[in-house]
Amino acid sequence: MIELPLEAAVLADLLEDLPQAVRLQRLAARLRAYFRCGAVAVLHLEGDHLRPVAVDGLVRDALGRRFAVSEHPRLAAILARRGATRFHHDSNLPDPYDGLIDEHAGEPLPVHDCMGTSLHIEGKLWGVLTLDALQVGTFDEDSQADLDRLILVIEAAIRTTRLEAEIRALRLTRGDAPEGGATSEDSEILGQSDAIARLLHELVVVADSELPVLLLGETGVGKELFARRLHRLSRRRTKPLVHVNCAALPESLAESELFGHAKGAFSGAVSARPGRFEAADGGTLFLDEVGELPLSVQAKLLRTLQNGEIQRLGADQPLHVDVRIIAATNRALRDLVHDGLFRADLYHRLSVYPIPIPPLRERGNDVLLLAGRFLELNRARLGLRSLRLSPSGQAALRRYAWPGNVRELEHVISRAALKAMSRGVNRNDIVTLETDLLDLDDGEPTTSRPIDRDPAPEALVGATTGTLREAVDETQRQLIRRTLATHAGNWARCAHELDLDPSNLHKLARRLGLKE
Repeated sequence: MIELPLEAAVLADLLEDLPQAVRLQRLAARLRAYFRCGAVAVLHLEGDHLRPVAVDGLVRDALGRRFAVSEHPRLAAILARRGATRFHHDSNLPDPYDGLIDEHAGEPLPVHDCMGTSLHIEGKLWGVLTLDALQVGTFDEDSQADLDRLILVIEAAIRTTRLEAEIRALRLTRGDAPEGGATSEDSEILGQSDAIARLLHELVVVADSELPVLLLGETGVGKELFARRLHRLSRRRTKPLVHVNCAALPESLAESELFGHAKGAFSGAVSARPGRFEAADGGTLFLDEVGELPLSVQAKLLRTLQNGEIQRLGADQPLHVDVRIIAATNRALRDLVHDGLFRADLYHRLSVYPIPIPPLRERGNDVLLLAGRFLELNRARLGLRSLRLSPSGQAALRRYAWPGNVRELEHVISRAALKAMSRGVNRNDIVTLETDLLDLDDGEPTTSRPIDRDPAPEALVGATTGTLREAVDETQRQLIRRTLATHAGNWARCAHELDLDPSNLHKLARRLGLKE
């Protein structure tokens, strides 16, 4: 088979019907092979950050990182001029990919040779292309001249990819897509797994309808992020998105917060006040943790969903509102309905279109993309030259079950970075997070011994008298004490074994008198 010159190969790719990610990935791979370097990255400028959209030769988490231009002088220098920029191998400017070259991921090696170019689409600055190598002398004047010659071809490939993405967006939204295609906020939903791809497609389909949507998912999966995306894709995108945390509403004030109140409606109501429904008029109301709403408020919410009217507390006349509802919960609403804690008719109204959000453990290598995002955030926050995961650390993240999902991952990375700092690392070194810093039970995804869901008879001694609630409480106390003892008092591991969110375990322990 005759191998085409690079320009011809790139142009040939433009004639093929390829997904955006595949087209850009091919471009990065062809450039890396042509220049015989360690890594190539294509980064899109979004505000004051550069987002990698295709990489070849970098560790997996690189695609999840966001590089603030002000914190990366090499990237700033490349952006500042038209044409190829080459850095001397002993430049004292840190490289954003120090320690991230994939073929040497086991060693925190700094980049020696680097060059890149700014990329412009339709006369506007679009982003940058970077090429990096560990071997001194990989890039010379001829390499720089070659890159200058290829800029127009590279920009043509990106322009084609962008146009295809915009056409696809227009088709999906029936000609009513936001100007410029995907927004930078869209890119904050990180993931390339099939589970996330299916979910994002489903969001596009349902967003254009006016149906109520119920987002279902465990604590920490990012339900608010998906609610925001639904709103941005909807016809109501130019109107408000109002977020209500139902779990944080005191029962005595819940009705007033949602529907507003008239002057004098209750003690302290010195003036009339609109509620969240009025604030969201014409837009979207996001009811987070909707399962926590008091039954009395549920009845009034149902009436609003049925006839589009609200009535301020203490007012005589109803008001018409035009609001789309997106609700979210980490609880099984069917069970709450069965227990009489949630109205069945409201449940059916809210769950016209239920969308389950996959937990992190079902998203494969997405955990590394998300880890990359949090690594770069902590690198910037702590003023480090480079922050990376060791190969064993990456493997541990992939094995772990993540009961707290994305929120737990963020906390794990932040805590590990602080632990590394406490050991006296040099901020100018490449800091590597090893498995021991992550504190993930050696990455075991499940417990090594089964939990006694049905306590042994001896566990109920002393709890078999009194009310059923007292017996249940005593059983929970003994199970928590036993699990804590097994894990030497480690509450996080105890929560993991009991399949509870750590914050919920702490709340339960305080209620049971096991901690202050």
